[in-house]
Amino acid sequence: MQFEAKENGFVTHLSYGDLHVSGDEQYGFRPYQLMVSSIAVCSSGVLRKVLDKMRMPCSDMKVTAEVVRNEEKANRIEKIHLHFIISGENLQEEKVKKAIETSHKNCPMVQSVRDSIVITDSFELVS
Repeated sequence: MQFEAKENGFVTHLSYGDLHVSGDEQYGFRPYQLMVSSIAVCSSGVLRKVLDKMRMPCSDMKVTAEVVRNEEKANRIEKIHLHFIISGENLQEEKVKKAIETSHKNCPMVQSVRDSIVITDSFELVS
């Protein structure tokens, strides 16, 4: 990836489109938003695949991410709590819990930050 400086941030040109990144939300996505989005979406995508393999496909999934940052240490991300809201038939609570654990072990983004950001999770099942 190549990033080009612009007046209020940077831009990279990708096959899907341009990605604008800036410390100021008026001019692009903030770096921490991209990191949290990567972790949340990667985890969710892997979770969908794991549920499919367990023969418990979900018909819908939402994920929220609550972030704890440390202002005293460069405002770094210290904790991310992912809450999955999963819809589908035949979803079994214990198996979904195991699927989430498996998804974290197999998500490249979670594994990339595993020793520096604490990732926790919870879920709810809806019919």
